[in-house]
Amino acid sequence: MPSSKKARQAMIQLSHETGQGPIFELGSGWGNLLIPMALKHPQRKIVGYELSLLPWLTTAVLKRLFRLDNLQVFRKNFLQADLSSASLILCYLCPNGMHDIETQLASKDGNLEYLISNNFALPSHQAVAKIQLTDFYKSPVYLYKFKSA
Repeated sequence: MPSSKKARQAMIQLSHETGQGPIFELGSGWGNLLIPMALKHPQRKIVGYELSLLPWLTTAVLKRLFRLDNLQVFRKNFLQADLSSASLILCYLCPNGMHDIETQLASKDGNLEYLISNNFALPSHQAVAKIQLTDFYKSPVYLYKFKSA
């Protein structure tokens, strides 16, 4: 399910304070967040993982159309991907997905400094910032810090 416009804006806002390292989106879908993120951060490497064919293909076409040389899009399950070079991870995953990614991140060393999550919290971490959206559900967007930046 795509992130709402308000959630995307909040995630982009939070991303401004996360340094200059690579940004990975886990489950990048149709590119609704990935493309604006690549446009907002042309100096940063942006990587998207999407398993579904049509959303992945759409994002790949948009990448070429907008000539986003800083963007890479992979048709791959992010749980089998090497996330060790990510400085910032973006996600909108269900609670089970958040548990899975937390387990994956705990089992590997890497450069991860931040994680921004739309709507769902990491089970064992405390957010350093939270934006409460003004949508019908008052959805939260969380910012987690993992290392000193």
